[in-house]
Amino acid sequence: LATTHTESERDRKMGSTGTASDGLEAKEVAVIGAGAAGLVAARELKREGHRVVVFERGDTVGGTWVYTSEVDSGDLLGRDPSRMVVQSSLYKSLRTNLPRESMGFLDYPFTAVAGRDDRRFPSHEEVLAYLSDFALDFDLLKLIRFQTDVFHVTRVADGRWLVRSRKVLSGEEAVDASEVFDAVVVCSGHHTEPRIAEIP
Repeated sequence: LATTHTESERDRKMGSTGTASDGLEAKEVAVIGAGAAGLVAARELKREGHRVVVFERGDTVGGTWVYTSEVDSGDLLGRDPSRMVVQSSLYKSLRTNLPRESMGFLDYPFTAVAGRDDRRFPSHEEVLAYLSDFALDFDLLKLIRFQTDVFHVTRVADGRWLVRSRKVLSGEEAVDASEVFDAVVVCSGHHTEPRIAEIP
């Protein structure tokens, strides 16, 4: 099943103003990934008055800071496209190897919060809580399409970008969508898919 969103539907979903903060026409921008980089990109684009949609394949913000005890299926080389892919690169007891002072954003410091992990080198749960707080404080959740995987991006004739995505909810049939954006910001990380060397 494929769907295509009309511009008016997208405007309602993105809270269109029509004008960016610099007086130029607001652009429609897709951000792929709701980890730290995707959240900051979305916030800055929103601040400039652009219409932003964030695509996140998981069910929460945080990207690499989302922990799961699940492991990949036996297909570690990625040859089976239907395999279960586990994005977490964390282990249960992981703490940061950088002090919180150097992990926060310049205008949103990573300060200790009462009742949570206040260590200088906090746990991964605390980093995730910080990113969740950031998303809430800047009202970014309404921009994010969770459980939506972008599987194809290509430039079209007018210089804009066609983004094809797939929303998958457990126990339901996948729903594909095609949308055109003025720009795409890729914040999905560098190591999502393995690159296996061809050895003759």
